[in-house]
Amino acid sequence: MADTSFDILIIGSGPGGYVTAIRAAQLGFRTAIVERDYLGGICLNWGCIPTKALLRSAEIFHYFQHAKDYGLSAEKIGFDPKAVVQRSRAVSKRLNDGVGFLMKKNKVPVIWGEASIDAPGKVTVKPREGAPKGALGPGSYQAKHIILATGARPRVLPGIEPDKKLIWTYFEAMVPEKIPRSLLVIGSGAIGIEFASFFRTLGSEVTVVEVLPQILPVEDAEIAALARKSFEKQGIKIVTGAKVSAVEKKGEGVVTQIEDAKGGKQSIAVERVISAVGVTGNVEGLGLDKLATSPARPCSRTRRSTRASSASRRSRA
Repeated sequence: MADTSFDILIIGSGPGGYVTAIRAAQLGFRTAIVERDYLGGICLNWGCIPTKALLRSAEIFHYFQHAKDYGLSAEKIGFDPKAVVQRSRAVSKRLNDGVGFLMKKNKVPVIWGEASIDAPGKVTVKPREGAPKGALGPGSYQAKHIILATGARPRVLPGIEPDKKLIWTYFEAMVPEKIPRSLLVIGSGAIGIEFASFFRTLGSEVTVVEVLPQILPVEDAEIAALARKSFEKQGIKIVTGAKVSAVEKKGEGVVTQIEDAKGGKQSIAVERVISAVGVTGNVEGLGLDKLATSPARPCSRTRRSTRASSASRRSRA
């Protein structure tokens, strides 16, 4: 019979969760990890890693376009969107499998399902599809310590809810069936700028709208200014100090209304919109309301008596 009692139970297998699990096991704690979707979390599967794979393909395509600058020649340069996406997904799959290998190597059982905390030290895991081979299934588990590493999901703006067809989050932007002729990106953080650069390199007319005065708001102002010059040189249109006040779906495209801080308005019609306005933590359904906890940025405040600590970070992992 599979063991259901552990020293440490970690909910979430992103970089925060699986690294913690490995270290805890190395220190001699009987450790298990619960995952409901993807070993490795968003970062490895739908965030940092596959995005960089897409950008690498775009970079190589850019080099081909400028082969003469390197004393080389290239004819009939083109790209296959399906193949570009397949390569990106293959990179993620390889790392996803790697996390599974690391769990086995460090003797950390993977429990597959949706976890909720019933009481201090007690967790119920409900069934979810997609369990990897050898994973433990749904049931009741106990642990002396519970660590939350549940990561985050795309933040949604009221009135600009993603529909997976015309209005995308990073999930849809990661696997486009074709490259849209025109694209508007809401938000100029790392997520928004990466996709703006990728799609622009592959030929899309891209507009980025940022509500704050500079792009890459969390970066140094001097660096952000240099980055803006570089992106504008690539042909990306950037509008700062403005917001998308409304969107209207028309046929196979979207008409967006842009409003600046002074009340000036302009209308931009595009084939697709990417909403990249940050992320929000995955704390719903964990049972925190049953405990003496209050979700706060960047973690959950927890009384010692609950024996539940939080490593839930505000990130795409």
